Order: sequence, then C-alpha cells, then structure tokens
Amino acid sequence: MTIETALSALSALLGDRLSTAANVRDQHGTSEAHYLPAPPDAVAFARSTEDVADILRICHAEDCPVVAYGTGTSLEGQHLAIKGGISLDLSQMNKVLDVVPEDMLAVVQPGVTREQINAELRATGMFFPVDPGANASLGGMAATRASGTTAVRYGTMRENVLALTAVLADGTIVETGTRARKSSTGYDMTHLLIGSEGTLGIITELTVKLQGIPEAVSAATCRFDSIEDAVNTVILTIQSGIPMARIELVDEQMVTGFNAYSGTQLPEKPHLFLEFHGSDAGVKEQAEAFGAIAEDFGATGFDWAESTEARNALWKMRHSGHYATGTLSPGKRTMATDVCVPISHLAEAVVLAQTERDRLGLLAPIVGHVGDGNFHCGVRCDPNEPEEMARVAELSGILADCALRLGGTVSGEHGIGIGKMKYMDAEHGPLLASMRAIKTALDPKGILNPGKLLPPGNR
Repeated sequence: MTIETALSALSALLGDRLSTAANVRDQHGTSEAHYLPAPPDAVAFARSTEDVADILRICHAEDCPVVAYGTGTSLEGQHLAIKGGISLDLSQMNKVLDVVPEDMLAVVQPGVTREQINAELRATGMFFPVDPGANASLGGMAATRASGTTAVRYGTMRENVLALTAVLADGTIVETGTRARKSSTGYDMTHLLIGSEGTLGIITELTVKLQGIPEAVSAATCRFDSIEDAVNTVILTIQSGIPMARIELVDEQMVTGFNAYSGTQLPEKPHLFLEFHGSDAGVKEQAEAFGAIAEDFGATGFDWAESTEARNALWKMRHSGHYATGTLSPGKRTMATDVCVPISHLAEAVVLAQTERDRLGLLAPIVGHVGDGNFHCGVRCDPNEPEEMARVAELSGILADCALRLGGTVSGEHGIGIGKMKYMDAEHGPLLASMRAIKTALDPKGILNPGKLLPPGNR
C-alpha cells in the first residue's frame, strides 16, 4: 500500500482533476506565514460531497495522508502537507445552496468565501458576520474555528454554525446538527468538528446563521498617547455594557504598516478602530457613551466614517493587517501569533508583548480584536536565521505562558496547526489523552492532516 497506488486509483477516478504538476503542488504547499514550503504529492479537486467520500475511501485503503485545502490563508500551517500525500482542494465546491430568510440561515458548500456569501446575500437584507482578515473559505473558517473583527458582537464560527455535512476518514458521510437553534440530543458533534483543523473529518456543507443588516452603522478611529490608555478604554467600554459591533486595537508599529500599505496618513500612535450597529438613536447613544470613556483616557483625533464607502475603506485597511505587516522589514516573513486573555487582564498582556518584543529586538506590530481579549503579534523574521528564529520562539513562548497564567488560551483564532502544538500539554494536560482517543476513533489510520493539532505522546 503506497501513495503511488493511491495516485493511480485517484487518477482513474478524477482524471484531470488530479494534478501532480509542480506549480499546482507548490501553490498548495506554501503558507501566508513563515513556515517552509511543504508541497503535497498531488492535488485532488473535489466538486461534491460524494467526490470527497470517494477520494477518502481510496486514501483510507492505501494509508495515504489527506489535507483539506480551501484558500490557503491559515496562519499556523494547517493546510501544509508536511507528511506528503494528497491536498484535497475544495475551492470548486463554492455554491450557496439555500438561503432561508424566515429562519435567518444559509446552507453553503465549504469553498464559499466570506466575501462571496455576503455579496450573494446583499438583496436579502441579511449578512454573515464572521470576518477573518483574509477572504477565507467558510469550510476553512469552521475547521479552524475562525473569528474576526465582529466577534465581540456576533461571536465566532463556533456560535454561527448550526449544522455540518462531513466525510470521515474512511469515506463515511455524516450529518451533524439541524436547522433548529438548539438541541439536547447526544454529543455535540458539530462543535467537535469545528476547530478540529481537518484532523477528524472533511467538512463539505455548512448551515450557518445570518444576521439582519442594521438600520444604522457608524464607525470611527481615535488615537491615544499610550497602549495602556487604549486598552483600558476597551476594558471599561466592555464592562460598561456598551454593545460594540467592532473594537480593534492597532499599535504604533501597525499604524506604520497601514500607512505604507494603504497609503493612509494616520499619526503613529496607538489607535482604536470601532463600529456601532443598531437604530439611529441607539448608534448615537452608543457613540456618545464610548466617546465619554475614551476622552477620560486621553483619546484625541476622533475621525468618523459615516458613509458606506468610508467604512469599507476603514475595514479594508484593518483586514489588510497581515499584508501591511509584510511591508515592514522587506524580504522577511511574518510569524503571526495570537493569544486571548480575560478582558480584565488585557492591558497586562498587551504591555508585556510590547516590552518583550522590544527587549528581544523584534519588529512585531500588535493588532487585535480586543473587545473579546484577543490580540495578535505579527513578528517579522527570516526563517533561515537561527538566532533570530530563537528570539521569535522566545517571544511566542512568553506570550503563551502569559496567556495561560492569566487564565486565557494560547490561540484565540489562528488555531494550533504546526506551530503551537508544543503548548497543548500546558493548556489541556490530561485532556490530551481524550483528544487522542477521539482522533483514533474517527481516524484510526491517522490519514487526516497528520502532524497537526495534537502533539505526539501518551498523556
């Protein structure tokens, strides 16, 4: 039983939808982050759930690794075929299958992207709220339990997926969840698959919640003299119960990147980017309440984006954070790490991140969805420089230790993939044995995304 045997059977099944061309393999073996390329042995393009099932039956029989691929935008190397095998490309499964306005839900294939679904929903008066920085696929977003700038108001993928169709390692097609908003029937298999990073099954269909487009929307930026003042503004805003739709922290290094990438001229100071949703009166009241808190912490330079065009430009700039970071220290790569802490400890964690990056001599812009305690450091680095990578690893470890010490998690949204497996024991301890037992039960041969999420070991 070999990969060659699997490729022969897959070629007979898929024809020209199985590619071993070097350029196709290279495309599927590269990462947005700092990880070295890991091309698969071949790329299989699926068009249906049945395609995925047929592919997995062959790969299961031949012990051939399978790694799901959506848009390739994950930041912890989840889509890299580090053990070889097949990259299972789901991008051609990109149809919105059903929209039910009465139930405020949609059924989509995994290759549908966040921008695509909202473009198709525009005439319905509804939208899908989860918005990671990249134009990611919804299947990949579910697999990595992604979130984004609106998570403080609308939640992450965990809260916005009602049901899934998935294919298990042996080709068995399963359906989890229903279109109902709640259920008390057995283990919650939907949310087991969400965040499993393609290690337990391949998601081929999602039923997602939709939200009504608000009557009024207002966005703004403001700046502060210190990162502490900006973060303390966020903490008091959330504790005061102001229903923010978005509240994002941008430090001075990130502002430098935005100015270079987006052509803006923001003063190089810590900023908050924010947005309010609701009725005209509600949005006005929320903005005034936030403004009073922010001014108490020395906020200045309020710049309101009232028009749709101005708001779109603001959030396009924010969503470009990873690429804006890439303008700093040209020629290097970005190690994008994130942690999430309880909101009361946010200032401590962010200040520590700044202090430690400066001590280590690293360029690491900070940006984050701080309304829910989540922030990111985009560390510029050269993977071929061992000394620099040692400092990068030290910073990542310091942030992970800090998050756990403060009662948080080593990743709020990027996931584990390759890079953060070493922290899983510290966060989960004896539960790792249960996770491995689940993995073995659903994927006994270990063909689904091997070498990811769960570190090797017996505990």
